Amino acid sequence: MHSGNYLRPSAKWLTSSALAALPAIRSFDAIDLRVESGFPSPEVELTEEIHERDVVSWNRTIGRHAQHGCSMQGFNVYKEMVRRGIRENPSTFSSVINLCSNAGFFQEGLLLHGRVNFLGFLSNVFVGSCLVDFYMQLGSPDLALSLFHELPDRNTATWNVVFRGLSRCGRSEELWRLFNEMKSEGAVASSVTFSYLINGCCCNEEFLEQGRSLHSQAIKAGCMPSSLFVSNALVDFYSAHGCLLDARQSFEVIPAEDVISWNSIVSVHADNGFLLEALEFFNRMRLWDKKPSVRSFAAFLTSSSRAQNLPFGKQVHAFVLKLGLDRSSVFIQSALIDMYGKCCDIHGSVQVFDEITERNTEGCNALIGAFLQSGLVDDAIEMFRFMVDEGIRPDEVTFSLVTKALSLSAEACTSNCQLLHGSLIRSGFESNDTVLCSLIAAYSRSGQIELAHQILMQIPAPNSVCYTAFISGCARNGMGREGLEMLEVMIHKGLKPDAITFLSVLAGCDHSGLVEEGRAVFKTMKDGYEIEPDQRHYSCMINLLGRAGLLKEAEKMLELAPDGADSVMWSSILKSSRVHGNTDMGRKAAKALMELEPENPVVYSHILSFYSEIGDVKSQNEVRDSMETKKISKGLGYSLVDVHCSNFYIPLQ
Repeated sequence: MHSGNYLRPSAKWLTSSALAALPAIRSFDAIDLRVESGFPSPEVELTEEIHERDVVSWNRTIGRHAQHGCSMQGFNVYKEMVRRGIRENPSTFSSVINLCSNAGFFQEGLLLHGRVNFLGFLSNVFVGSCLVDFYMQLGSPDLALSLFHELPDRNTATWNVVFRGLSRCGRSEELWRLFNEMKSEGAVASSVTFSYLINGCCCNEEFLEQGRSLHSQAIKAGCMPSSLFVSNALVDFYSAHGCLLDARQSFEVIPAEDVISWNSIVSVHADNGFLLEALEFFNRMRLWDKKPSVRSFAAFLTSSSRAQNLPFGKQVHAFVLKLGLDRSSVFIQSALIDMYGKCCDIHGSVQVFDEITERNTEGCNALIGAFLQSGLVDDAIEMFRFMVDEGIRPDEVTFSLVTKALSLSAEACTSNCQLLHGSLIRSGFESNDTVLCSLIAAYSRSGQIELAHQILMQIPAPNSVCYTAFISGCARNGMGREGLEMLEVMIHKGLKPDAITFLSVLAGCDHSGLVEEGRAVFKTMKDGYEIEPDQRHYSCMINLLGRAGLLKEAEKMLELAPDGADSVMWSSILKSSRVHGNTDMGRKAAKALMELEPENPVVYSHILSFYSEIGDVKSQNEVRDSMETKKISKGLGYSLVDVHCSNFYIPLQ
């Protein structure tokens, strides 16, 4: 701390007094020292002090700013250079374009592209490579590839820029095609080339053989086992494809493992559920005095979540606290919240969130997910309100979670849905299909089927999930015919309905009493689309037939259920028997339900009501005796009344 303060005055003295006595080349050192010392606004002052104001000195100034993270100052130097009429060279553009790529100055980068084209440097391999990298980082790989193919000369470094960008985009097939093109042009692949190519094969499960081929070629090229880049990429590649033995062998042949290697092999085993092996490598890593990274701890926490191993998760949490990662890593904070939530310890999730000093989107999303995991959908919605009040910007994950919560919650009132919808539009996610599908479900649940339909119509190319969400909303609101019409529209557009779509249509037919239409849909599902109905589809049909008084047909349908008759189906039969006065069928259903749900108080309540309605006092007393023997009591019910999005729970006496 003190040495930095003492250096600043001397830096200022050197650049203001002694510079005049030094040769022009010494002014480069003054630039470096001025930037490193943090002296304010150095760009214009220093260029005034440079005796030979040529392009080299300007490039040096820009480069040093970029090196020390002063991106805006570096770009301002470039603008001053152009203003003074100093003509750029390839080195200038390479520095400034890289500066824009690293700092996210995308608008400035686009302007530079035009300047490069105007001055005729577009064919320069160095400038062209920088532009290719810029567009890759901008998220426009097609434009980057177009520029790449226009370059007259392409060296290995240029190919590597393309491979890195495509690897990050997950475009494995194009990556492989360009690698073959590179070999046909006679370019030599380096260890960096192989590392990018192997990483690109990780995201495509069909590229196992291509990855093995790259492994062989890397060995032939002398890049294995000496290159840590290639070795670490191979560990990740084999892990992604479930080949743990190959991943372990790739790790074991590394002559001098680095921190990345150790953390990779630990994460590989933890991610694939081999917790003991992961701990073994973790302990070996510590014996070799290698520091565990966020990646290792995140993998351990994910493994704990999958196995719902709360004790181990707490041990990992203790280690994280010891290293201070709970405060420095947003990723760890989110993983901890998620771990406690999936291990059914929602209090642990809330405690971790409360200890975060700087609230962030990732942490809020993790807690919303934990609430949903625990079935606390109203708390998930309340958490979203907290985000809005605190000014925390929601992202795509936030909206997906909250719209799902609204579609499940008793609080899915219109004003809540509209609040979420408005926030979604302001945040720029109004075109996200996943979020909009959940919003359609939320509006439908609140009874606003017209608004749900408007959202569906605003989607440029709605997929089958969007249509299914709307059809489900129609079913929920008793609009079975509208659901059938939307199914026809969906099929007419060439979209294929799935099992969930047919389930939603059948539910609509059930709620609207459309028996013939329900039969037709059930038949079409099997014969037209070769989708085998499951228990849920049979339950819908049994309920539909039972409500129509077709109890014999419903019983036959019950016998055809793939997993046999369950309590939901027999409950439908009992309910329909009570409505239509079919005593024999009702007794049969009551007997079956007591065998399937011997501890369920709701079942006993329905059976008692049935026997009371038919005047069978003896059977009523037998059921009550059975309840007393098993110590089963009827719970107190309640009604939920929603007034202006405030819920009132009224107990039923």
